[in-house]
Amino acid sequence: MPKLHANLPPCYDLARQLSAYLDGELPADLCHDLEAHLGGCPDCRVVLDTLGRTVQIVHALSDTPVSLPADVEARLLSRLTGA
Repeated sequence: MPKLHANLPPCYDLARQLSAYLDGELPADLCHDLEAHLGGCPDCRVVLDTLGRTVQIVHALSDTPVSLPADVEARLLSRLTGA
């Protein structure tokens, strides 16, 4: 049976697991495999570090909604609705 993502780099399947890894949702054996890969793959390490930092930033944001200037809000809504 051919590999599902045979034309993609070997990092692809591991990169799809990074969010679950950061959330502590991966089984121990997958964590071990991912950590071993990260030890030798600087590209995946950058992706993990960037994703981790992004998650930190999002968690640090206030739950208070930010008000947009009226003209920005109107332009945004116009683009979103196609009007």
